[in-house]
Amino acid sequence: MKVTGACHCGQITYEAEVDPERSGICHCTDCQVLTGTAYRVSIPTLPGTFRLLTGKPSVYLKTTADSGARRRHAFCPNCGSPVYASADEDNPSTRGVRVGGLAQREQLAPRRQIWCQSALPWSQDIADLPGVPKQ
Repeated sequence: MKVTGACHCGQITYEAEVDPERSGICHCTDCQVLTGTAYRVSIPTLPGTFRLLTGKPSVYLKTTADSGARRRHAFCPNCGSPVYASADEDNPSTRGVRVGGLAQREQLAPRRQIWCQSALPWSQDIADLPGVPKQ
């Protein structure tokens, strides 16, 4: 499936191919801190398909993961929107793009969860919380 994405301010735009069955939630504490919320939803790009269309993201090298993996996190230098994470290498074959920045996000419901031991208990069932259509 072809996806297109952008940061909040529109400075960074990109496209890629993804397999919708690979969309997932990460509950690790690094993702909680990096997103400012309970978890991160991302999807890996198919090898060699990610293409940056406009802008140049800033990159933060995360070296503190419980897994021991070094990951490059790309984000918009203007608005701060997270764009993707990748292996710590130049021109990685795949990137984990952030589903929230994709125009097709409604079609990319998560199919799996990882790092569930770090999941915040309250994040597991919010269906009964009162809600309003807009505010």
